[in-house]
Amino acid sequence: MTHIRRYQPDRYTIIGNHLAQHRDLSLTAIGVGTHILSLPEGASVDIRTLAARFPEGRDRIAFALRELEAHGYVERVRERTAEGRVITRTYAHSAPGVTVPSQGDEEPEDAPSPVAAEPPRPQTPTTPAVEESSASGEHQAPARALLVSLRRTDDRLTLPERDVRRLAPAVAAWFENGASAEAVRRTLTAGLPPDLENPAGLLAHRLRELLPPPFPVSPETPPGPDRGEGRPPRPAPFQNCDGCERAFRGREPGLCRDCRDCRGTPEARDPAVAA
Repeated sequence: MTHIRRYQPDRYTIIGNHLAQHRDLSLTAIGVGTHILSLPEGASVDIRTLAARFPEGRDRIAFALRELEAHGYVERVRERTAEGRVITRTYAHSAPGVTVPSQGDEEPEDAPSPVAAEPPRPQTPTTPAVEESSASGEHQAPARALLVSLRRTDDRLTLPERDVRRLAPAVAAWFENGASAEAVRRTLTAGLPPDLENPAGLLAHRLRELLPPPFPVSPETPPGPDRGEGRPPRPAPFQNCDGCERAFRGREPGLCRDCRDCRGTPEARDPAVAA
């Protein structure tokens, strides 16, 4: 490869090779992270906004954001506004490990100094952007527990703590889309190759590529304490038919299907016709 470089006096962003050549991040995550670092202050970086901008879709972008969060490039802090609304502020880190600046503090100068022969380059500040509140935190503990327990199925899946932390957001995404723990376990442990050398890489690939879509929201099933949004509707309760006393499923009492069909015939409406 030969680089063809041109001096750019403006409209550019400094991206460290630790992100551009990250060995554990997917190419989608590297691209999303690069795009986020190139945005101006206050830009929206929620899943809906990014999915409207790029063709990858919500699932892939959500997975990429979780990867960036697990590796310290994205940090989401939940806050409550003066109006009582819970929001999530997103901090984009140009390098992992940089703490979020507190109010009144100056932002850390973590970018490399420019070469003396080149003019000074502006640094894009990493100010937070507001996005929708995320409920993924409730699935983190079950996700970690599932990853740790995989070694009971196959001892080659004994993961170090570092890989458990990295893969837990991806497992939580399956839980958020309605998958059960047993379904995730079957997906991760089925058909393991005999020469498995990189178990964490295999698990990350399956979690990313086989992520199921969320349940569609049914108009018959409004959200509630026992009916979460996106879950399949419950079957109708049993009713006793007013015509034949046979049990049938229906939202309201009345006639079963056979009795409704029978009463729709001329013989059922007028006994004289049957005679």
